Amino acid sequence: MNAPTWPGRHWPLGATWSEESTNFAVHAPAATAVWICLVDDEGVETRLQLTEHRLGIWHGAVPGVPPGTRYGFRADGPWDPAGGLRFNPEKLLLDPYARAVSGVLEAGPAIFSHDLDDPTVRSGLDSAGSVPLGVVVHDDFDWGGDALLRRRWRDTVIYELHTRGFTKLHDRIPAELRGTYAGLGHEVVTSYLNDLGVTAVELLPVHQFVPETGLLERGTTNYWGYNSLGFFAPHNGYAAGGDRGQQVTEFKQMVRNFHAAGIEVILDVVYNHTAEGGPTGPTLSWRGLDDRGFYRRVAAEDDAFDDTYWDVTGCGNTVNSGDPNALRLILDSLRYWVTEMHVDGFRFDLMSAITRSGYDVDMHGHLLTTISQDPVLRHVKLIAEPWDASMDGYRVGQYPPPWVEWNDQYRDTMRDFWRGRSDGIRTVATRLAGSADLYADDGRSPYASVNFITAHDGFTLRDLVSYDAKHNEANGEENRDGTDNNRSWNCGVEGETDDEAVLTTRHRVAANLLASLCLSNGVPMLTAGDERGRTQGGNNNPFCQDNEISWVDWSAKDAWLDLFEITRAALRIRREHPALRQRHWFEGRPTAPGAPPDLSWIHPTGREMSTDDWHDDLLRVIGMFVSGSPLRSPGPHGEAQHDASFLLWLNGSEQSSTCQLPRNKWIQSGSVVLSTDPLLPSGTQVFAGETIALASHSLVLLQADAEHSS
Repeated sequence: MNAPTWPGRHWPLGATWSEESTNFAVHAPAATAVWICLVDDEGVETRLQLTEHRLGIWHGAVPGVPPGTRYGFRADGPWDPAGGLRFNPEKLLLDPYARAVSGVLEAGPAIFSHDLDDPTVRSGLDSAGSVPLGVVVHDDFDWGGDALLRRRWRDTVIYELHTRGFTKLHDRIPAELRGTYAGLGHEVVTSYLNDLGVTAVELLPVHQFVPETGLLERGTTNYWGYNSLGFFAPHNGYAAGGDRGQQVTEFKQMVRNFHAAGIEVILDVVYNHTAEGGPTGPTLSWRGLDDRGFYRRVAAEDDAFDDTYWDVTGCGNTVNSGDPNALRLILDSLRYWVTEMHVDGFRFDLMSAITRSGYDVDMHGHLLTTISQDPVLRHVKLIAEPWDASMDGYRVGQYPPPWVEWNDQYRDTMRDFWRGRSDGIRTVATRLAGSADLYADDGRSPYASVNFITAHDGFTLRDLVSYDAKHNEANGEENRDGTDNNRSWNCGVEGETDDEAVLTTRHRVAANLLASLCLSNGVPMLTAGDERGRTQGGNNNPFCQDNEISWVDWSAKDAWLDLFEITRAALRIRREHPALRQRHWFEGRPTAPGAPPDLSWIHPTGREMSTDDWHDDLLRVIGMFVSGSPLRSPGPHGEAQHDASFLLWLNGSEQSSTCQLPRNKWIQSGSVVLSTDPLLPSGTQVFAGETIALASHSLVLLQADAEHSS
């Protein structure tokens, strides 16, 4: 190809196709020369030098470049690794703004900008053929009127899943679509999630990612995807139809299908670090274009090579969100996924790493401030993982509106309670009611707490009640990886068993965890497969297991389908009753003259909890009374809202307990509507003052009869 290069323009960044030409623009402020490299189907490369340089951006337009063309950049400039200058024209670099990526990463010395024997020496090996390439994209997808769903937080139920692993073994999805965007958007999936009661899927990373070089050398891969290489490109490995832009169309169709089913799409995004790793990692994109600006550095007086990067992610580098161009990249990426791909929100991995001013976490820093003021981003769902890999990065309860947070304190408290090792009932009550200790003081609502019991990282629910210790031998690290702080309980036997008594306890405790999650104030997040008893064989860190260890098993032979039924029932009750998903904090006092308190805590003897009761560290049984009439929240026209009243009993001890129903004018009679106690099944009638026997490790939800709910 012998194409001319026109001046083009310096915006937008990336490759922008038109019928006349394709404009290429890339930020490389310290480079002395930049080439756009077009690569044909045989791997033949055509290099065209970009002669225009403005505001740190090299740009040019090339006529006759069709959509689907693969390309990369080469950049020349100073070689001073300790000073953050790692230019090497032998490295073919991925466009940070590429809308699609073709190919995979091949391990080998060519992908490193330095000599492997001496990192201060520039490598002379060409990386072409070993690195992924950008793809020129022109997508005229017909959205057909699709728009963001904008469901209220208090009505949201999140379901965390893996795009590939969720459908890879699904026998009702065509074989060629399993493990792909097309498979995930299939009616079989949306119908299942609708039946369960899910309103939003949270997808593990779908930004283009590559495995760490160490994994490639061991013959494994990065399954989870927390190793981003392209912040604009849907991961090509999840596309059924190819990687020359088809992944963009397939992703859009998946989103459209989810929206048609009333399900929002939230992306787990990794802007805190990239796949280039530490200073001796591969040079794939940013490192070869603007290493000094894009990655955070140590203090200037410390110029040792190995300490060039300042890392609070545990992954070798930390993106410098305080740099204007790195910040622009993140914001442009977020807006692109909302406006062009129609996603409804984001969960930010290790958020504290990119909320820093200098070295300190700053809740008024650049990224949080710009997002809160952005007319597109401030109205989508924004979820922070409120910590990073540093000691000072743990900031649960501190993120400003409109952010909500993963609440690991909810996880830990409820795990401890249902395994019988809680240090008291006070914190359990606080978590059930929405974690006011974390979120009420800054004006946020209970839905600022995203409650969860499990997530992708750690035990599945079934393993949580089946293993006391992790079993990560398959990961190849001699079981050293993964946390040892699982707060799990094997119920008497380590691992799988045929012991019916043990299995009965496991099913009941698992059901308790799911039911209490669905009925707690805040936003519940389920992990894919937990409602079916998915197991990873005790592996609590299967990030490198792209196989049956991680995939959801859809066969019924070993499914815990009782968990599906109780989860569906709990989510239906939550959906039908606003009393169980309130946006106002409970105050423990009447909402209107003559009304009951909006929330009361009931001792097993039937009286309200006293100060001494709250400090009884041996108490493991409690009742939570929620009044539904009137609710503290008004209706859309300011009218009073009325709902049923509920009494939730929880017994986290190993002994059965007698519980007396309180004698008051608000609950004279009612019935069991949800239960894990086999002797108190749904439909059981109860009356004020009656004493019921609550089995060990059990949960019972009572609903007041209509005539006695107000």
